[in-house]
Amino acid sequence: MDAFLVMGLLLVAVILFASEKFAVDQVTLGLLCLLVIGGILTPQQAFAGFGSDVLVMLGAIFVIGAAMRDTGLLDQIGQVLARGGQRHPRGLVAAMMGTVGLVSAWMNNTTVTAMFLGPVISLSRRLHIPPSQLLMPLAFSSILGGTCTLIGTSTNVAVSAYLEKSGMPAVGLFETSAIGLAVFLAGLTYMLTLGKHLLPKREEGSDGAAEPIRQYLCEVKLLPHSPIVGQEVFDSDFSAMDFQVVSVRRGSEWHEPMAHLRFEAGDVVLVAGRVQNLLRVQKIEGLQIQQDHDPLTEPFDLAGSSILEVVLTPRSSLVGSSLRQSQLRQRHGLSALALLRGESHLRDSMADIPLQAGDLLLIQGQCSRLHPLMQSNEMVVLGQHETAPTNRKRAMMLLGAFAVAIALSSFGLLAPSIAFVLVAIFAVASRCISPEAAYGSVDWRLLILIGGMTAFGQAMSHSGADQWLAAGITQLFKPWGDWAVLAGFGLLTVLLTQPMSNAAAALVVLPVALRAAEDLQANPRLFAMVVMLSASISLLTPFEPSCILVYGPGKYRFSDFLKVGGGLTLLSMAIILGLAPLLWPMRS
Repeated sequence: MDAFLVMGLLLVAVILFASEKFAVDQVTLGLLCLLVIGGILTPQQAFAGFGSDVLVMLGAIFVIGAAMRDTGLLDQIGQVLARGGQRHPRGLVAAMMGTVGLVSAWMNNTTVTAMFLGPVISLSRRLHIPPSQLLMPLAFSSILGGTCTLIGTSTNVAVSAYLEKSGMPAVGLFETSAIGLAVFLAGLTYMLTLGKHLLPKREEGSDGAAEPIRQYLCEVKLLPHSPIVGQEVFDSDFSAMDFQVVSVRRGSEWHEPMAHLRFEAGDVVLVAGRVQNLLRVQKIEGLQIQQDHDPLTEPFDLAGSSILEVVLTPRSSLVGSSLRQSQLRQRHGLSALALLRGESHLRDSMADIPLQAGDLLLIQGQCSRLHPLMQSNEMVVLGQHETAPTNRKRAMMLLGAFAVAIALSSFGLLAPSIAFVLVAIFAVASRCISPEAAYGSVDWRLLILIGGMTAFGQAMSHSGADQWLAAGITQLFKPWGDWAVLAGFGLLTVLLTQPMSNAAAALVVLPVALRAAEDLQANPRLFAMVVMLSASISLLTPFEPSCILVYGPGKYRFSDFLKVGGGLTLLSMAIILGLAPLLWPMRS
């Protein structure tokens, strides 16, 4: 009964992870509570996974990555890449993928994709190359580059933590480098040959927001007899007419829309709306249009305000809520002028459309107000925007400290968790990143997922569910030999990474694979490494966070990932299954 209970909860977890109706941390903590209530685990066993030093190391990596972004280190890399791309356009994809893969080997691949997204789109516009030709290679290179080291992806860190809890040696910093490098080079070759012919070329609207964004700004003067006089800004007839109030000029001064600010006669209100609505305003008594202009072709200068094109990340707090519910302007002082989702322009009733990861928004406001959202990785700016001045000295010091930490942990002179925590402390102490931004940069949901699913793996072992699943998979593939059983677990992991996160899929399959290795009297580390690496090549669908980030800006379709990523996934699996037994023999 315990095994059936755990299997049932596993099925529920897969469904909930795939549906994305609940956050992964909520699902994970709920499952742990049910395992304790069902008597499968004790409270100490359920939450033991959160005491792993590997989680501390992963948190430190998030802080280091954010500090490198804030010091402008990766902006400098992007500028070098842009200059090289302009001089040698034919080698642009190779240079971009090589640079992104190298950086991704030392940082979380989603963070790397987010950092390079804006520069790559700007580069595509300057060189008149459709973004769809560059963004998918960007995402794929960040994913494959992360397989080269332990810290390149959170999946590797999660598997290492589970192995350590199971009494096996943790994964070494460079233990997967040989296979990871082979997979990455194969992916680079694939995208430069067959892959480039499979990539879509979508020219229409690829030069940014100019074509899909059809919002206009206009100045509307409130006459003394206007019914809007006396109404509050956020609860006025402008809202009923589907306008957004951008600013209010009273006398010679502009005022930002604030709660409880009431309109007065003579106010000149700067509003954003569709052309059809602007024409209606001219017929409304008490309102007088002063002028109207396109903000994309005639940007206005209003107290340092800018118009920015941003893409929502999977971590954004706006995902799942509408612009009206999110109160973007009241909370952050930003105004959303338009929304774009893939090839759907979604111009009507924009304020009530539930937002999704990958949506593009046209934001108007001061760049300083957008900075906290960028620091917490909720949004990635695609268009031109103001950034803090690059501090080259601090950036170089941080890079040097990071290199020293890698060297010390590689030679076993210092535990990786201690080495990277010291670098994170240095980043905060040297003011490369503020303490608030450091805490905000950590993906706490991912840490909860890893800690919780590690305990879930223990529950599968204690209940015997892993033995039951291992026996079924072994019986299915055994007629073709032990290698076929190994391939079966790799295939299962790849399939599970499509509806689930990579780390969750690896932690679900890992205890079953280890049990199967024990039954076959095979090397358990071989099975663990194949599961870990298979979980890191999620290229079939756009559900992987790195792929979500490029899905909207690249105007991709679901079938594009299946067409381009399908062959690359098969090639990567063949390399993993071919090289892994050479590094970790089947019979140890």
